[in-house]
Amino acid sequence: MIDVIRREAIYLWYYISVQFEQIFFYWVLGMVIGSIISVFVKEKIHDTFRALGDKKLGVLGIVFASALGIASPLCMYGTIPIAASFSKGGIKDDWLAAFMMSSILLNPQLIIYSAALGRTALIVRIVSCFLCGCVAGLLVRMFYMKKSFFNFNKFEEPKNRDTHPNILIRFLKNLGRNIRATGIYFLIGILLSALFQRYVPSELMTRIFGGNEAFGVLMPATIGVPLYACGGGTIPLLQAWLYDGMSMGSAATFMITGPATKITNLGAVKIVLGVKRFLLYILFTIVYAFLTGLVVNLVV
Repeated sequence: MIDVIRREAIYLWYYISVQFEQIFFYWVLGMVIGSIISVFVKEKIHDTFRALGDKKLGVLGIVFASALGIASPLCMYGTIPIAASFSKGGIKDDWLAAFMMSSILLNPQLIIYSAALGRTALIVRIVSCFLCGCVAGLLVRMFYMKKSFFNFNKFEEPKNRDTHPNILIRFLKNLGRNIRATGIYFLIGILLSALFQRYVPSELMTRIFGGNEAFGVLMPATIGVPLYACGGGTIPLLQAWLYDGMSMGSAATFMITGPATKITNLGAVKIVLGVKRFLLYILFTIVYAFLTGLVVNLVV
């Protein structure tokens, strides 16, 4: 019995060490780039978006808003309060919807993390998240042109925590917060991926998540809700799943529904949207992710 436990521990350690070597560089680089953008570029990105409010860009403003949402380093916790300040500054709801949707799904740090999945997965993630923001903005423009879509009454613009006069200390403090926020999820993700690789047959992964079948695309839309806790923490899992036979469309579905339905953040979304629009948000996320997965499987 002891020999069996020792053997299994060796196998698991092998999978953990291999996964760690493959992911660690991207995790560190993502945190460094993310902290640099947060400390030195974030305000410029947000000021650029505020400046768009004075321009009559129409639908084109939705495209810019979605792109700026991806460039913003904020997660959902920070996106909603900053969107509240944008709304008070006169930014229209359709632009806000595009900015918030793409910002919730993706940020520069997560882009770096996703590079560990390979070029195809990285391109799929960036394009699908950008288009998701655009579609969200267009839908709000079409159906909520004459009425308010958001309710930001309970939110105020967050205080800037990166205020230390010394630039280096300001950056190191932000990086420290970044490590504390993502480190544990990064390690849990590596452990889970090792367990999947060791104990879940690759044939099963291929049968469930492979191919072009609608079921294989729909499944990640459901498991993304309980499994998604941190973007960096899911990268080891996705890498293992793709290696074991998950289709790129299924991965794309997971990469959309996961961050959009992150359980710890949905309460804030519900407050901003109200019950009816909150349900529309969930429905939109699942339908868009499902259709994206089918299209990606056809194309890729």
